[in-house]
This record gives sequence, C-alpha cells and structure tokens, in this order.
Amino acid sequence: QNTDIDFSDVKGQQYAKRALQIAAAGRHNILFSGPPGSGKTMLAKRLPTILPNMTFDEAVATSKVYSISGKLNKQPLVTQRPFRNPHHSSTKSSIFGGGSSNAKMGEVALSNHGVLFFDELPHFPSNILEALREPLEDNKILISRVNSKILYETKFIFVSAMNPCPCGNKLSSMKECRCSDFEVQRYKNRLSEPFLDRIDLYVVMNDSFSDNKNIVSSKELHESVIKAFIRQKNRGQKELNGKLNDKDIKKYCLLDSETSDILEKARVNYSLSFRSINKILKVARTIADINENEFITKGDLLKSLNFRKR
Repeated sequence: QNTDIDFSDVKGQQYAKRALQIAAAGRHNILFSGPPGSGKTMLAKRLPTILPNMTFDEAVATSKVYSISGKLNKQPLVTQRPFRNPHHSSTKSSIFGGGSSNAKMGEVALSNHGVLFFDELPHFPSNILEALREPLEDNKILISRVNSKILYETKFIFVSAMNPCPCGNKLSSMKECRCSDFEVQRYKNRLSEPFLDRIDLYVVMNDSFSDNKNIVSSKELHESVIKAFIRQKNRGQKELNGKLNDKDIKKYCLLDSETSDILEKARVNYSLSFRSINKILKVARTIADINENEFITKGDLLKSLNFRKR
C-alpha cells in the first residue's frame, strides 16, 4: 500500500479512526459528517493503508477489470487495493459503466475489492445515489446495453463525506453557521432514507483536535484489522461481516439473552427497519471480532448502536 500517507498524519479524531478500523475489518460502508477541515477526506484516503493485503484471486479479478479498461499501466498484476474517488459532476455512465453500445467499466466496477469514495455526497445527483443502492446491497450490478450485458461484482467499501449544512459550519468551533433550519433540512433531504439505510457506520466529526495526544499509526490499525479478518475466516465465513446475507447473519451474529433484549428495545424505541437491525448486527459482529469476543457482547452491541445515530 501507499507508504507516503499514514493515519498518524491525522491529529485527533479517535472516534472516526475507530470507525474506519471497523469498516476495514468487516468491509462496512461509512458516512462522515463534519465541517471543512475536520479531516474527513484525509481519513478516507488512508483507509487502504489498513486493509488486508489482496489475495491472489482478488488481485487477478481486479487486474482483469483494469486490463479491460486500459488502466493496467503495463504492470502485470494489480496488487494494491483500488481507491476510486469520482467527482460529484461525474456522469452516471462513468460511475456505473455503460456507453452508447458496449458496456464499459465504471468507477463502481473499478473499485471492487477496494474503496469507493464520494466526497461532498449530497452534491451527487439523486439518480446516481439511488442507482448506487443496488451495488451496495447486492454486491453486484448488471449493466445492459444494446450489444452486451455484463454483471460486475461490487464488493467495495463505500466511504462518503458531507458537510453538516450547506455552509459547512454547523459543527464548527471556529466559524458561525449561517444556514436556517429549513436550509439544513433541505440539504439533508438530498439523501433518501432507502439510500442511507445502505450505510453501516455514521460518524459525526467536529474540527476540535483536543484529543491529538493519542496518535495511532496505520501499522497498529492494520494489525488489529488482520486479527479480526482472520477470526472471520476461521469461523468459516465466505464473506466478511459487512457483506453477510440474511442467512449468514443468523448463523454468525449470535447474541446472548441480555444483548438480545437490548436490541429489541432499540428496535422499538427507534423504529428500526429489518435492514437497519441487520446492519447493527453485522457491525456489532466486527466490533466483537476486534475485541476478540466469540459472541456479541452487550458492549459490542451498544457501540454498534452508537454508530447508527445520524
């Protein structure tokens, strides 16, 4: 991976770093909300430095996609996990693939086994965000054109970032927000509930760096991610926690009776959807793996519930 950047470059933001550790360990989708300068983009770009190394099969599959797209750059094999960062002005076909006749690769396919980062998320057109629901939920996308139909695998980590309001200063400790409540709500309404339901981890950030004494490096985070990754594989999982289907969630995301009661109370109190509950369970399973717990404990579940707040 890129050794020029490291998590130790980012001052403070321990909560956000913890969230990225969980995202990396279980392949979970994550959304950062915070004012400009709080480190959202810096953190997102450092996520590949803590991911497990690509397996040979992943490298071959990624290399095939890059070769077809003419992006292999003379190297025989792609060995670093992709990090794709399309601009919010990108066309739908450039993100999802397609064209007038042949189905060409888009950013969604190119980010498979890596990271797809959408900065300034609410500025992406709604038709792109709604179309993203399929690859986020099903881990695949079908591109149909006149002469071809191609099914792409989309097992990437979706990382997104947004300001808390149109002017960006709502959570700032240094600048005053000039947005009305109506403007803030209209800005947030650009993201639909069905789209937000596909996100596993919500992280609210501020621009305070008072916790900058506790510096954590990419090497430390990477080592903990690897241990959690191995625990998942040793359980016999074919997929990492973030990509488990409903059947495997029941098999691997096991709770004791006290923890089950807490989840049921949360379901009633917050009117959680079936999809939201599954997201909570999958994140809790990853937190348990990082904490080296065989079953999901009360503490693991409460931390997972905390990451659902938005």
